[in-house]
Amino acid sequence: MGLAAREIENAGMSTVVLSVMPEVTAAAGAPRVVGIGRPPGCPLGDPGDADGQRQVLRATLEALARIDEPGGRLDLDAQGPPRSQRYHPEEPVPIVQLIKRKPWLAARLMSGDIPESEEDGA
Repeated sequence: MGLAAREIENAGMSTVVLSVMPEVTAAAGAPRVVGIGRPPGCPLGDPGDADGQRQVLRATLEALARIDEPGGRLDLDAQGPPRSQRYHPEEPVPIVQLIKRKPWLAARLMSGDIPESEEDGA
């Protein structure tokens, strides 16, 4: 996201990136970074917690207004882990199921060679 934000800034539009790893995001060149103390699986909070998610988004947009120059960073108050400690679905997503069934496809997928059907090796 940092690289994309930098390119958008170069085109003349201000950006802000919300990050659970703000040091990494800033190192990637994001012009404005807002750090949040949440686990990577749910940086905005619990699923279904619309009010909490709105608070994070509002704080992020307010940071965009407060950080005048590219290169700025703001850390939101540490939110701690969400109430729900379940970060992963009960059943793995389809791509994970595929790699578990056919692990040799991982290298193909990472290189961008995406099989479209079972005949293609999926």
